[in-house]
Amino acid sequence: MGGDAESGAGRELLVVFAVAGAGLLLAMVAAFAPWHPRPGRAAPAGLVELHSPDEGRPPTVELTAG
Repeated sequence: MGGDAESGAGRELLVVFAVAGAGLLLAMVAAFAPWHPRPGRAAPAGLVELHSPDEGRPPTVELTAG
């Protein structure tokens, strides 16, 4: 009976390490995949331009008590 428990534990550890290795591999592919545009392909989405509100201009919507 002791041999059966040890082989099950070893098999379980092998599965855990295999899943962890696959996850690490997928994370590395996602992190190091080329993101720059290539000829003939659409460019990836760019960064959003950030604009601060104009302080000298009054707000377009005024809050009034109703």
